[in-house]
Amino acid sequence: MKLSDFKFLVFILFSFNCFSQNIISGTITSTSGAKLPMVEIYNKTDGTKHFSDKNGVFAIEVNQSGNYSFTFYKENYSILEIEISTSETNKKIVLEKITNLSEVVINNQKEKIFALNKLKDIEETAIYAGKKTEVISISKITANKATNNARQIFAQVVGLTINESSDGGLQLSIGGRGLDPNRTSNFNTRQNDYDISADVLGYPESYYATPTEALDEIQVVRGAASLQYGTQFGGLINFKIKKPTSKPFEITTRNTFGSFNLFTNFTSASGTNGKFSYYSFYNYKQGDGFRPNSKFESKNYFANLNYQFTDKTSLHFDYTHYDYLAQQAGGLTDVQFIENPLQSNRTRNWFAINWNLFALRFKHKFDTNADFSLQLFGLDASRKAVGYRSNRVSNPDILGTERDLIVGEFVNWGAEARFLKRYKIKNNTSAFLIGAKYYQSDNSGIQNAGSSGTDANFTIAADEFPLYQNQSDYRYPNLNFAIFGENIFKITPKLSITPGFRFEKIKTQANGFYRKINLDFAGNVILDQNNVENNVKDRNLLLLGIGLSYKPKNRIEFYGNVSQNYRSVTFNDIRTATPSFEIDPNITDEKGYTSDIGIRGQIGDKITFDSNIFGLYYDDKIGEFNTTNSRNLFIRFRGNLGIAMTYGFETMFDWSLSKTFLKSNENFNWSVFSNVSITDSEYLKSDIAKIQGSKVEFVPLINLKTGTGIGYKNLMTALQFSYVSEQISSASSDLRKNDINSGISGNIPAYYVADFSCSYKFKYFKIEAGITNFTNNSYFTRRATGYPGPGIIPSDNRTFYTTLEFVF
Repeated sequence: MKLSDFKFLVFILFSFNCFSQNIISGTITSTSGAKLPMVEIYNKTDGTKHFSDKNGVFAIEVNQSGNYSFTFYKENYSILEIEISTSETNKKIVLEKITNLSEVVINNQKEKIFALNKLKDIEETAIYAGKKTEVISISKITANKATNNARQIFAQVVGLTINESSDGGLQLSIGGRGLDPNRTSNFNTRQNDYDISADVLGYPESYYATPTEALDEIQVVRGAASLQYGTQFGGLINFKIKKPTSKPFEITTRNTFGSFNLFTNFTSASGTNGKFSYYSFYNYKQGDGFRPNSKFESKNYFANLNYQFTDKTSLHFDYTHYDYLAQQAGGLTDVQFIENPLQSNRTRNWFAINWNLFALRFKHKFDTNADFSLQLFGLDASRKAVGYRSNRVSNPDILGTERDLIVGEFVNWGAEARFLKRYKIKNNTSAFLIGAKYYQSDNSGIQNAGSSGTDANFTIAADEFPLYQNQSDYRYPNLNFAIFGENIFKITPKLSITPGFRFEKIKTQANGFYRKINLDFAGNVILDQNNVENNVKDRNLLLLGIGLSYKPKNRIEFYGNVSQNYRSVTFNDIRTATPSFEIDPNITDEKGYTSDIGIRGQIGDKITFDSNIFGLYYDDKIGEFNTTNSRNLFIRFRGNLGIAMTYGFETMFDWSLSKTFLKSNENFNWSVFSNVSITDSEYLKSDIAKIQGSKVEFVPLINLKTGTGIGYKNLMTALQFSYVSEQISSASSDLRKNDINSGISGNIPAYYVADFSCSYKFKYFKIEAGITNFTNNSYFTRRATGYPGPGIIPSDNRTFYTTLEFVF
């Protein structure tokens, strides 16, 4: 670079800060004069959120001079709504301390800050302008939080399909828009902004689910998140754990008792002392499940430590430990499900998880317009499964025979750096984001004979069963490096365009062997050989995208985006040793794009809404279908099915009836919501018989959730109804025909579920109770091809729960 070029670059960067700025500033105190830190300040005019510093001081940059509407909120203080002009300097804001507010009043106050239900255009070092985003505020939900009931927790997130099972919420399995829900593997899943899945690209399944009782909010960003968070078609799900309380010390303990011997305990400790703050929790769960052979026990510990060096610089450390042991009742055939969905013919199937997550985050503000973050994260984990999992689902599990054992070890670490700069063009604030991510893993997978016993024994029994056919031993050393960037170009105060890019280097490997053994009808060995493999897939790719946002008036926004997406082949796509399951050796990555066009916002303080049309295009979509092999034996085959398209209309609205018709009664709250997704799909092109022209898996035509919440003072109630129409489970399925003796292939019938929840608070005590599936419907949401099946996995029948909470 020439010296003259360097001088010009410095001049441009300097000029960004030299445009005229409009700053609204002031100090926030209590009525006693005490300065109030961490007050949430919501700019209702442009939809941004800010916080006061440790001295109660705030300084907010706005696009142009004039009057702006602000809402000031801090827990245990009255909410304040006020207009401030840019001509005012050092505005004095006084909040009144209050106690013994009712639950209804508290929720109504929070809604004035959170009801928009979307992420702001800029949040710390991330850009969300023009993207379809949804935010679940956990404090506003009346639901079964102890068991992470996804049907209730994600009720206002449109278009999600959910695998529901009776494991006490040990895992989360959600998908949408034709994406397999299994362990949320088609989303980039994060906790406090860092990855928590087994391996982001090689094995992106999430065995760990952050307890809902520990969460402040859940952020969902659809496929356009591919540029900033990774290439997945689903997008991003980010679990934001509660922040430390500003009090010196606070403990919350919650104990839940429920049907089928369910017991959970959630205990958190939190506090702030000067520059140091912390939040930690311990979560214990146990239960028997509603089917035989379904008991489980889990332990989850989390610690968050924070140190605020200055107003601009802070350091944050997270550690998560999670382990559980669950007995798995296995799957059923269609005939068995119709006869008795509560039955189980598997007594020796067990599943165990041990998860350890580490994260260290450094945040720094160079000035009011420049933010930097660096996050280091790592995982040391394992998952183990042992059991009898014949694809002949109706076959009994004979005691004394070998079981199939699968052990996976996951060791990976990574780093992600982000820099965001706000700057002015013609008095409009734009923003530039640049970031990089490095991620590497050294994982392994073993499959062999398991013991003949009935207990949770995860040791290899090769000496006892030397001719066991399903044997393999692999290492998966994977590497990923990415550079990404986005820029909000603020064309006018109302219109912005946000282009972006992501460059990825992906290297996935599978090094190891599988053993091939053939026996004749007399049991004699006619073939016994180890097949060594060294599969390497190394590729570079560039993803592009663009978003558009137009805000014609306060709290109304038109948005649209289109982004490229990518899904690399996973461990399971490369190698699985099962006689009745084969993988195409030439399987390739999925490529495609996602797009959204919609309108969202608020009408006064009465209605929140978000409506959009969307499209997902997949090239070389990976899936499974039924066929026969070279020996004319029936098998399930996994490979690239062809080109597929999923498209539809989604809408969600939340209407406060009490604010519409009963404004005078502050202690009464009544709201209704509706969440509807109408989706269609088709395989546009395929070389496989009967695939082209058929529907895409996991795409119900109608996906509906609706409900109402009524509260008076400290009593809150919620009633929810869910309906999902029929869907297919594999590309070769036919909605008009099932193999009733298989349980693996076929449709997932339409079903509906209704839930009721309520809570009552008295001073430092709170009681919650509810009935899930109170109509006691028998239904299922999944046909498993492996664990926890194979076969139909029934969903819970009617269950009851009661939670007792105490805060001190």
